[in-house]
Amino acid sequence: MGNLLRGLSAILLAMFALTPALAAAPADPPNLFVEDGWAKLPDNRHWGSTGAVDVDRNGHVWVAERCGGNGCADNNVPPVVQLDASGKFLKTFGAGIFVVPHGIAVDREGNVWVTDQQGKGNKGHVVVKFSADGKVLMTLGKPGVAGATEDSFNQPSDVIVASNGDIFVADGHGGDSNARIVKFSKDGKFIKAWGKKGSAPGEFDTPHGLAFDSQGRLFVADRSNNRVQIFDQDGKFIAEWKQFGRPSGIFIDGNDTLYVADHQSNAKLNPGIKRGIRIGSARDGAVKSFIPGLGADPESFSVGEGVAADAAGNIYMAETGGMTVRKFTRK
Repeated sequence: MGNLLRGLSAILLAMFALTPALAAAPADPPNLFVEDGWAKLPDNRHWGSTGAVDVDRNGHVWVAERCGGNGCADNNVPPVVQLDASGKFLKTFGAGIFVVPHGIAVDREGNVWVTDQQGKGNKGHVVVKFSADGKVLMTLGKPGVAGATEDSFNQPSDVIVASNGDIFVADGHGGDSNARIVKFSKDGKFIKAWGKKGSAPGEFDTPHGLAFDSQGRLFVADRSNNRVQIFDQDGKFIAEWKQFGRPSGIFIDGNDTLYVADHQSNAKLNPGIKRGIRIGSARDGAVKSFIPGLGADPESFSVGEGVAADAAGNIYMAETGGMTVRKFTRK
């Protein structure tokens, strides 16, 4: 009998050793960052909902905020704000142009691109290209018109410009809006579009953010599908990653460090995943650090939708609900 019991025990131990699914979920990676007081706006200015942030080649930080409130349709507050890395206010522009500024990108020439995610009257559903001084250089889309044609958008969420000048727009923001990526030449001519509403590879449900890695691969924050999708610049699907949570904002620095802001995960939308910023590798998808959201309840942590980083590794987070921009430095 003793030999039989010892044999059964050995078999059970072997079974448990071969079933890693029964093991506890891995703990979140360490938080390697601490918040740094930041963003010194003029006395007559306060942040509205800030959905997007980017960093230019000079280390200046650009923010698309919603005119001191939740939108810009009924006021003339300029929503595009530039600050230096210390938080010093430098300039602002873009008054009277937008309904809800949403995505922002600074290209290699220093031009600033902003998406207008909603429409009202003769404004919205467009992507606007500014010079660094605020001059309008190009408008993609039909102002105030929601559509899915070669020259119209329906709630464009983000924009990014490739090294050769090609323009990519994440067109859609859930609901009955579009769910596609649209590609244009540097002079604004339509090249192609791909994607539709769905969860299969190459389909989208709220394509909310865009980033390029050093190989030129396009990373898409496919938010409502709880994944990052990776494509080549012709729209060929390469991979999907779910280890970065429910992505709203996405940014990749010159070292292929990937930053993803998750401000929606909860027990209903993405069970078992905490809100916060996950930092990892765009090369192999490893998650190496995690900045948890702010607050007492992980189910309602305050986390930004927009995220960016500078060459020194400082992280900038743009909050919509919190109506602020935060900076995090390495411990």
